[in-house]
Amino acid sequence: MTDSAETSTLHGARAELLAAAARGDEWTPRFPQSGSVQHPASVLILFGRLDSIPARTDDQTVAADLDVLLQRRAATLSSHPGQVSFPGGGREPADTDVVATALREAQEETGLDPAGVEVLASLPEIPLAVSSFLVTPVLGWWRTPSRVAAVDHAETVEVFRMPVARLLDPANRYTSVLHRDGFTYKAPAFEVDGTVVWGFTAGILNALFDATGWALPWDPAVERPVTV
Repeated sequence: MTDSAETSTLHGARAELLAAAARGDEWTPRFPQSGSVQHPASVLILFGRLDSIPARTDDQTVAADLDVLLQRRAATLSSHPGQVSFPGGGREPADTDVVATALREAQEETGLDPAGVEVLASLPEIPLAVSSFLVTPVLGWWRTPSRVAAVDHAETVEVFRMPVARLLDPANRYTSVLHRDGFTYKAPAFEVDGTVVWGFTAGILNALFDATGWALPWDPAVERPVTV
């Protein structure tokens, strides 16, 4: 894992991610909680350069040069069915730590080669009541991108690299509104060419974009209902 102190001398998107991770306790989002048992889990938030971007040094790489690895979960799953998510899942006995869980799950779900991933940081744990998981987001820099695709279609139906610039576009941002069990939940969301990112994944991206300084002004008054 890279020492975040180097961000004092480096510039560019990677350094901005490191600086944000060093302040993770300040901005990592909280979600509705319950008293249910929390099972440890990890997700991999993996940023890499777009294939169309010429070779650049890390300090020359800006947010608009990047994409982030996402997947669409199978509609038949009991937890977060059909949602766009980061690769990830529950910890297994053989996993040595939260990073091992994130990399193993990402490899199993997307086929990526973990050797090409530079782990920047592990963010604070996030309790997620809807699935009874205690989730650790692991922030990664995809130094050597590998081919990715859905490995097990019973769990993942699609794997894709979403350009960060499309997520940052104010025209693709809005507030999702979910009515459930007599309560109304409102939270940041994204929609890019029909692909909707909401819930836990959108909450993490929204907070991270704010923390890195990448976010552009958008209108939270634009609301759309969540269809589940």
